[in-house]
Amino acid sequence: MTPGPSTVGSAARTYLDHLTVERGLAANTLSSYRRDLRRYDEFLAGRGIERLDDVTENVVAEFLMSLREGDADHQPLSATSAARTVVAVRGFHKFAVQDGLATTDPAGAVKPPTPAKRLPKALPLSDVEAILEAAGSPDTPLALRDRALLEVLYGTGARISEATGLDVDDLDTVDGTVLLRGKGGKERLVPVGGYALDAVAAYLSRGRPALAAQGRGGPALFLNSRGGRLSRQSAWAILVKAAERAGVTASVSPHTLRHSFATHLLDGGADVRVVQELLGHASVTTTQVYTLVTVDNLREVFATAHPRARD
Repeated sequence: MTPGPSTVGSAARTYLDHLTVERGLAANTLSSYRRDLRRYDEFLAGRGIERLDDVTENVVAEFLMSLREGDADHQPLSATSAARTVVAVRGFHKFAVQDGLATTDPAGAVKPPTPAKRLPKALPLSDVEAILEAAGSPDTPLALRDRALLEVLYGTGARISEATGLDVDDLDTVDGTVLLRGKGGKERLVPVGGYALDAVAAYLSRGRPALAAQGRGGPALFLNSRGGRLSRQSAWAILVKAAERAGVTASVSPHTLRHSFATHLLDGGADVRVVQELLGHASVTTTQVYTLVTVDNLREVFATAHPRARD
């Protein structure tokens, strides 16, 4: 088919018909595409552009910038919302070329914005300590287990699956280390702090024997009330209940303790590559998200403490 000098509006209607009839998109998705393309058409009209072949890559890039900055008629869009709109525009131009409505695709090289990394939520040390204290009361076999479990989670930065997968022999109380088995079966030896070692020692001597007697025995370090290996779901529930008893209102999960472990280490001056090894991250770039948290902390301290930092 020979390309024709289509207007943006007529080409957009053709594209929407294509999405409706041939692609069978859901009504909500079509509504989003229609709204995004209408905004795009208005943007182009404001620059006197009516024909698809008059649109350049710079114009599409300017449209993306306008989405992020907003204008008199539109609020600025988040990176996620702007990316969705750019995807619609890219699909529209690609279709226009394939269907003979335009000769070039000016949007192909314009990449959608990358959503900002969501910073991990770390608990203040006081909240962590309150949760740990709440987990170990009263002094029963289950409470001893709960305190030991949470101390290990926070004291080693272990994933919940790594902690519940521990066997008694994985813990070396003499060297103060624990063998964790991470993603892909990768193993790493991690140091265990004194508080976690004390909590595990109390559990092994006064808690685990009573729990083991309820089952057939086994190598698992953390046991449930029937003497079997503690599940990840049960470990999660233990943490949530301890947080409730401690009066911690923030949303708490096992990963929260892992985030807190990493953030508190970096706040204390630990090197990011050391934290990477402790967490079992394959790449240091995964760990570097925690440095953004500590920079925020530094910024807050600077803003409140430095005499020339105030507005």
